[in-house]
Amino acid sequence: MGAFNAHAQRYDRGFDLNSSTFVEKGSWMVGGTVSYSTHKNTNYQFLIIEDINSNGYRFAVSPVFCYMIKDNMGLGMRFSYGRNLLKIDTANLSIDEIDVNVKDYHTLNHTFTATAVYRNYIPLGASKRFAIFSETQLGYGCGEAKLMDGHGNSIIGSYEESSNVTLGVCPGLIAFLNDHIALELNVGMLGLNYSHVDQVHNQVYTGSRSTTSINFKVNIFAIGFGLAYYL
Repeated sequence: MGAFNAHAQRYDRGFDLNSSTFVEKGSWMVGGTVSYSTHKNTNYQFLIIEDINSNGYRFAVSPVFCYMIKDNMGLGMRFSYGRNLLKIDTANLSIDEIDVNVKDYHTLNHTFTATAVYRNYIPLGASKRFAIFSETQLGYGCGEAKLMDGHGNSIIGSYEESSNVTLGVCPGLIAFLNDHIALELNVGMLGLNYSHVDQVHNQVYTGSRSTTSINFKVNIFAIGFGLAYYL
């Protein structure tokens, strides 16, 4: 009977419950994400592509920190590094009487990105545990890529240098698991991206490519999860 009559305790992280403060001025937020994946195909067939023999990996790390300049408002930086490797030993594309063979194709690329972030938190009612936030991001990145094709009597290679500028808005939800650790869910909704690539082919021929894109839609396949530590 005592268990049924007990009153639920209000979750309190030390703030005044009469205020709308979710994260106090002067607090720090530190977090980040790490991902790693590998793949290997042995005589695999995908639709019209046959005899796929390939392997590779993808690695990415992204630390972030943010300082609260006002209650529920913070400024910070996010740094990202990504590295991808793909080795295709063989792959055959067959359409009617047209056959295209890929053999000994290797590509390796890595990128660095620095992003300035501005965050606003909106508590959900009087709760000190749940809130929504909006993160505005302005970033600059650069990278390098090497591509090699060993098919035929000679090795063909290309080297690329890339740079890109991004501006985006990333809304999300946050839930505190305890007094300091929070779980975050976010999704990219609005973004402006400009990228430029310079290429050198066989150390002789040069080329370049520039792209500009604007995104006004929500990509449900780009939902991200992360942990953050508040102190």
